[in-house]
Amino acid sequence: MKAIQVTEFGGPEKLVYTDVEEVVAGKGEVCVRLYAAGVNPADAYTLTGTYATIPPLPYTPGVDGAGIVEAIGEDVTNVRVGDRVFIATLNGSYCTGTFAQKVVCDKANVYPLPDHISFEQGAALGIPALTAYRALFQRADLKPGQTVLVHGASGGVGLQVVQMAKAHGAKVIGTASKPEGKKLVEQAGADVVMDHVTEATIQEVLALTDGKGPHVIIEFLANVNLETDLKLISRFGKIVVIGNRGSIEINPRLAMQKECDILGTALWNANQEEREQSIHGIIAMLKSGALRPIIGTTLPLPKASEAFEQLAKGIGNGKMVLRID
Repeated sequence: MKAIQVTEFGGPEKLVYTDVEEVVAGKGEVCVRLYAAGVNPADAYTLTGTYATIPPLPYTPGVDGAGIVEAIGEDVTNVRVGDRVFIATLNGSYCTGTFAQKVVCDKANVYPLPDHISFEQGAALGIPALTAYRALFQRADLKPGQTVLVHGASGGVGLQVVQMAKAHGAKVIGTASKPEGKKLVEQAGADVVMDHVTEATIQEVLALTDGKGPHVIIEFLANVNLETDLKLISRFGKIVVIGNRGSIEINPRLAMQKECDILGTALWNANQEEREQSIHGIIAMLKSGALRPIIGTTLPLPKASEAFEQLAKGIGNGKMVLRID
């Protein structure tokens, strides 16, 4: 079968489209014929060989994907051959890599994909959807009627945060830097779409919240925005950090004055019960139509290196997906 194979760590040029040995499902495993795979920042970090998890070489990247069940191993009862499914690889679970025509993974990673959700949309779930759900409901404990500021809403995770928050009855303010990004945030259902908030535009957000500030801020670039977030957040509010690329100096007195919380989020910290809650919540929102992943750039599998290059440069909005023939 065809797959992307990495034989040495490095940059995007190390992603090689080649023939590899076909994968076979063992006991408790499922083999899926893939038609799309999601591209995540963690995939690029792993490729460098300096990430928290370093796979043994050679390996096929990718933890998210969607396709049709081709074979099941012994003791698999949650899916059947021919089912449309999406792959969401949970921490420590077995997966041969979704940048391939076929993947074999633990049965716990395979979930039904509703007919109205395309394979590309299914591949956009996994890490983005689990991250969005954890940030909103397990870290921020979002309540209906609260206001959420999604500070950087036009990416694969941010757009799903917007949809999930709206489905839960929240008012959503989404920010983006480019017209095409703002259009996607509006499409996702945000009540207000605006430029990224800076020191100079704090009052604009406060005016949208009767001067009180948002109850929850979802932050994707904390090393730039955290000080601004502290000035924006409501009393007893919660700032959830999903993304960060460096250090920042802040005045802790701002947190003291508001008695607000700064919360980090990382999927690998979720316990089994939290992971199951997330998956059940995501599937329910898919079925109801509340969650409908928005796809940005789509490239064929052989151009995986180009996808990583675009990811590194921050090019594009929406979720980046690889199409698999």
